[in-house]
Amino acid sequence: MKKAKYLFPKDYMADPSVHVFEGKLYIYPSHDWESGMEENDNGDHFDMNDYHVFSLDDVENGEITDHGVVLSVKDIPWSGRQLWDCDVAYKNGKYYMYFPLKDKNDIFRIGVAVSDKPYGPFVPEKHPMMGSYSIDPCIFEENGKHYMYFGGIWGGQLQRYRNNKALESAILPNENEPAIPSKVAVLSDDMLEFGEEPKDVLILDENGNPLLHGDKHRFFEASWMHKYNGKYYFSYSTGDTHLICYATGDNPYGPFTFQGEILTPVIGWTTHHSMVEFKGKWYLFFHDCVPSEGKTWLRSMKVIELEYDIDGKIKTIEGLEG
Repeated sequence: MKKAKYLFPKDYMADPSVHVFEGKLYIYPSHDWESGMEENDNGDHFDMNDYHVFSLDDVENGEITDHGVVLSVKDIPWSGRQLWDCDVAYKNGKYYMYFPLKDKNDIFRIGVAVSDKPYGPFVPEKHPMMGSYSIDPCIFEENGKHYMYFGGIWGGQLQRYRNNKALESAILPNENEPAIPSKVAVLSDDMLEFGEEPKDVLILDENGNPLLHGDKHRFFEASWMHKYNGKYYFSYSTGDTHLICYATGDNPYGPFTFQGEILTPVIGWTTHHSMVEFKGKWYLFFHDCVPSEGKTWLRSMKVIELEYDIDGKIKTIEGLEG
């Protein structure tokens, strides 16, 4: 499978988080629609209000199944607006969906919803996770521990916080200052809260220095974590420079050393991905705006095979060719 293919042409789905559950691939995207909201740097035009779940048992030739709406803004007791990128984890017979949502004060928090099935429906908890903020939760499981990576600048509000505390006003670094990092925390045993204070996910250059805010490869949003040949691969979107990049480290907390670009820019402003191994092959799931003729708030999810070289480097995929 050397060419990307669209997964669900019937509707606009973005930000696919993908996992193997019960021997199938389950895809958890955000659901774009034409809300009529004005386009701006805060991302108000990404006014998503529900989630669907999809499953697939053969990436290259199989039919995708749409399991329908599994969670809606109207069902979440503390909801304001904007259900952005979610992710799902499994523990002890339950599936936990983690989702960013603006509360009634327009502050992004991270909520949890629970199901007995990987395809939902998911029942939300009455309150967001204590101490949670920003967007794009990603869950990585290892040895029974579940790590949540999260955060995104600009519309994702990460610049409003330092050391897990809200600032009086948002601060973006200068171009020559270290970039704002993603965050990581182990989840509590019941999967409903942070089990520790979130920590910074540092991305270093080849000299061991943190990437700067002005670096085109610095973190913006869309954290993802996977493991390959004993190494931890932290990948992410660079946002306004429109790249998917990755860095590698020796443990889930990092620090991670920058390695390169996974995906060059696609049609559309955002770029967002996940990576998974399934039936002996690795795949990159992502989205672009080709079907909507470049409307950046109407995105379509895609998949392409991912390849590593002999040293474990990921081979760069050209976004415009995929």
